[in-house]
Amino acid sequence: MKASKFIERFKQYCPEWLIEDGDPVGLHIGTLNKDIQRVMMSLDVRPAVVAEAIEKKIDLLIVKHPPIFRPIDRLTTDDFQTKMYVDLLKHDIAVYVAHTNMDIIPNGLNDWFCELLEVKNTTYLVESQSIPIKKLAVYVPMDDSKAMRTALAEAGAGKQGNYEATSYTLSGTGRFTPVGEANPTIGELNRQEQVQESKIEVIFPAILEEQVVEAMLTAHTYEEPAYDIYQLDNPPLKYGIGRVGTLAAPLSTEEFIQQVKKVFNLDGLRVVYPKQPKATVQRVAICGGSAEKFYKDALHQQADVYITGDVYYHTAHDMQESGMLVIDPGHYIEALCKRKMVELFNQWKDEEDWDVSFYVSEVSTNPFSFK
Repeated sequence: MKASKFIERFKQYCPEWLIEDGDPVGLHIGTLNKDIQRVMMSLDVRPAVVAEAIEKKIDLLIVKHPPIFRPIDRLTTDDFQTKMYVDLLKHDIAVYVAHTNMDIIPNGLNDWFCELLEVKNTTYLVESQSIPIKKLAVYVPMDDSKAMRTALAEAGAGKQGNYEATSYTLSGTGRFTPVGEANPTIGELNRQEQVQESKIEVIFPAILEEQVVEAMLTAHTYEEPAYDIYQLDNPPLKYGIGRVGTLAAPLSTEEFIQQVKKVFNLDGLRVVYPKQPKATVQRVAICGGSAEKFYKDALHQQADVYITGDVYYHTAHDMQESGMLVIDPGHYIEALCKRKMVELFNQWKDEEDWDVSFYVSEVSTNPFSFK
């Protein structure tokens, strides 16, 4: 199996176009133009993770945090940070990154946090994208219908809510006369031809127009495919980062803090108590990683508590005055993605009958300890 084939399936679930501006997702190291047999999921790329990947003979490493978040000015083996890049190249281990898109996607990291905390009726914390919908109508010989529908679905067309590969097919008669330098797939020059054709209609996010059209043209057997693209007045697709929802019943502040510690298996966490604390919490906002900048959005969403990592000292002062409880469980709770992503990978493996093995990195990359 090619690494590129696996990543195409991954991007159907976790598209790169969902990222926050400037986020360096995608292939960071190596090539996807190679066969793979062993894939490992990790939160970070650190020297210990690279050593683990080498020992397990990993071909492709999927990570959430970009190993090259900022440009490097030299590549030497004397520095522990850049040496791991050299080791990855030396052992032909490709590294692919999904970062903020993993936070934004439905059934992504922030939804998994909510599942663990039993937060229900969720919506996004902050809108990140609003994308218009378009429709493609393409005419193909009836025998080519299935192949065309498959190609369009693989390009990202036909997603509607919790449904994938949706389309509509209508049968009819296509008529054409090849002239001049035409090289028709069906028919002869200067002779009118009639062909029983299928009209296939699919919707797609406008941002995917180029790749959907390219997939259609590649799959089409005609020299001059007939197709139409429509701008629809349907409500746009909306995506957002973070989540906000409600607990089934209110919990006391201390009960909820202990629940967070238990769910994420934490020895300790940081709490910013408001100057006038509430006795209970029920409406919960959460955003993994370093998302203190969204605390005002959590206030706007009338959250009783906001959970995020890496809260800055002076921002904590502002949070304290806001009247909202803030819990900082650290950045490493995002390690949940390792297990959850490998569960998804194995599901795809069963669906696609892949001959690939998937591994959860066993290395803890959390640099902090509580004493």
